[in-house]
Amino acid sequence: MPSPARSAVPLATPERPALRLALAQGPAGVPASREAALAALEDAAERAAAGGAALLVGSELSMTGYVLGDRLPDLAEPADGPTDRAVARIAARHGVAIAHGRPELSGQVVHNTVRLTGPDGATLAEYRKTHLYGEWEREVFVAGDRPVVGAELHGLRVGLLICYDVEFPEAVRAHALAGTELLLVPTALMAPHDFVARHLVPVRAAENGIHIAYVNRCGVEGDLRFVGLSCLAAPDGSVPARAGEDGELLFAEVDPGATAEARRVTPYLEDRRPDLYPPGCAPDCPLDRTVGPAAVPGPTDRHPA
Repeated sequence: MPSPARSAVPLATPERPALRLALAQGPAGVPASREAALAALEDAAERAAAGGAALLVGSELSMTGYVLGDRLPDLAEPADGPTDRAVARIAARHGVAIAHGRPELSGQVVHNTVRLTGPDGATLAEYRKTHLYGEWEREVFVAGDRPVVGAELHGLRVGLLICYDVEFPEAVRAHALAGTELLLVPTALMAPHDFVARHLVPVRAAENGIHIAYVNRCGVEGDLRFVGLSCLAAPDGSVPARAGEDGELLFAEVDPGATAEARRVTPYLEDRRPDLYPPGCAPDCPLDRTVGPAAVPGPTDRHPA
């Protein structure tokens, strides 16, 4: 039986207009100071606003850099600390929502955290990385325990993951089942693993019928070379926006209607057979049918020495 035809026209409506994103790949390297990181964010937010973006997304640990060594404990701040407050002021000043990453101090432990701040400076959501990558991350961070975190932004249901999280199909599927339409994934993907950005991320978007904004670091930190290749992957698996390997501010449009259309054409979520899957092989959460008519349904070579 032939598959339903795929729509070739934009699906945004006046009631749910397209959401313009700015994906901040860079600047390269570890910021010289918190003030330098905030100055770079201020510049990116100003350019994002000038370019019509409603949401600016940074990379994993965007405010500190990734290869931190013994500096990490000194850079970790509690939630609503100086960096978070400064980011909130930048968001409000430019009227742009911002997703920024930083080491979060919670009691005696440190989490790898991303915070989503609204265009008025209010905190919308905060997510702690649940899948820590490699020996280094497991030595310095404590994993989060909330798999699905998100908020509504300009009428769109936005979720948060960090880097390695997106490589687990269960993590993205849990978001899709919970109603996420746009998944923000700040990341720190290094060479030679560019296949994740080029191939895995678009597949994750297609198999779940969601948009994924995958925002990578670039340049060299210590012995690591980050590959860039930030992208917006659409619910049909296409990639309407893709960065190169160097620092840039990439603009992309999220069409709110594309999720329902992709799930109409290829109803993976609706056609699942969870009754056949062994326990633990599928997210244990119900299908949220409110998005669209059909469904909303040891040491390695990738960690720093």
